[in-house]
Amino acid sequence: MSRTYFGTDGIRGRVGQSPITPDFVMRLAHAVGRVLKSAQEPSDLNPKVLIGKDTRISGYMLESAMESGFNSAGVDVVLLGPVPTPAVAYLTRAQRASLGVVISASHNSFEDNGIKFFSALGAKLPDSWEIDVEAALKEAPQWASSANLGKSKRLDDAPGRYIEFCKSTFDKSLSLKGLKIVVDGAHGAAYHIAPKVFHELGADVIAIGCAPDGLNINKDVGATHPQALIDAVLSHKADVGIALDGDADRLQLVDAAGRMFNGDELLYMLARDRLQRGYSVPGVVGTLMTNMAVELAFRRLGVEMVRAKIGDRYVLEQLEQRGWLLGGESSGHLLALDIHTTGDGLISALQVLQAAVRTNDTLAGMLDDVHLFPQTLLNVKLKLGQQGWQSNIALQEGVAAVELELGDTGRVVIRASGTEPLLRVMVEAADAQQAQALAQRLADLV
Repeated sequence: MSRTYFGTDGIRGRVGQSPITPDFVMRLAHAVGRVLKSAQEPSDLNPKVLIGKDTRISGYMLESAMESGFNSAGVDVVLLGPVPTPAVAYLTRAQRASLGVVISASHNSFEDNGIKFFSALGAKLPDSWEIDVEAALKEAPQWASSANLGKSKRLDDAPGRYIEFCKSTFDKSLSLKGLKIVVDGAHGAAYHIAPKVFHELGADVIAIGCAPDGLNINKDVGATHPQALIDAVLSHKADVGIALDGDADRLQLVDAAGRMFNGDELLYMLARDRLQRGYSVPGVVGTLMTNMAVELAFRRLGVEMVRAKIGDRYVLEQLEQRGWLLGGESSGHLLALDIHTTGDGLISALQVLQAAVRTNDTLAGMLDDVHLFPQTLLNVKLKLGQQGWQSNIALQEGVAAVELELGDTGRVVIRASGTEPLLRVMVEAADAQQAQALAQRLADLV
């Protein structure tokens, strides 16, 4: 069954336009509340739902609408205020709540917002649950009686609890003393949390992107605009820079020389560190865009790498199917399922820094045997109504010829955009000029 509102990561859109309007969000919370109530015995206490948000100005409006919708269905609400998405996942599990809700549009600008949900175990919910919610949205509301309405309260120490959780994932025999670290919070949900985590572990912290005003989330700072971090690291002569996105589940790292490390490289560092500590790493999950040089490096370590579709949801699905623990995307979403149930930018940064401190090595030093292949990505506009690119014989033959030319020294990935009439043509090769020329050759065939 297809879904009307839920996408690959909850519900997202422009504030004030359907479905990100207060009336819809109240209806959505009411429908979710009814689904929760239907799964429990009539004699059970009201379900408890945690609601967190990022720093967008629209979060206040949507939080109030969601609170009313849940209360009207007989669901109790605990308001967390601005906290990272992974903090909601953690606190939902720690508080034994029935559900966690995040009001955030992640790396998007402040004009957008979204809603996503976590299960009682702090994990993403299956498609079947989303289908049940959409079915409940089509039904008339069933208001709880006055005696059975839900209640609301605020968890005032939510940020502090999450800070302690993050610190608990860092080896207690190690510290960050002696390191100068620039922390970029993207004016987002971790603005009051990320600097404290690294400071309390001993680092000298310079904070940027930690002054939200409701309108500046992700604006020229954070993981999607890393130049601000690079400039700050160089000007402050810092040892390392850490950039998060608006909801702090995405990460970029920069070293003292201003070199940026993407999610592929960070995933390799995590796996290599575990192997050096004697842990088993049977395999890792990347995506279609994971750099081939990293795949070859994993092969040299004796670690299998499989590719999932793009999206941390699909990486998680592959990890769960295979019983593996480590996965991630080039964009900086990293998963370590023995530490947390979802991607967490802060915890991923701590794991990488822990490896560097333990080995007394630099970020570049931990990647001395990995040299990323150049990638060329071209977006080719499809003609109106031309969706049958898969049957383009000339393109198929062109791809086969390029793959033959590359052999085991490169890759071709061609995929349609999910939101625009575009075909994305990516060629990866050991030589940058070859990657550019071959990508253009294939683009000309579309």
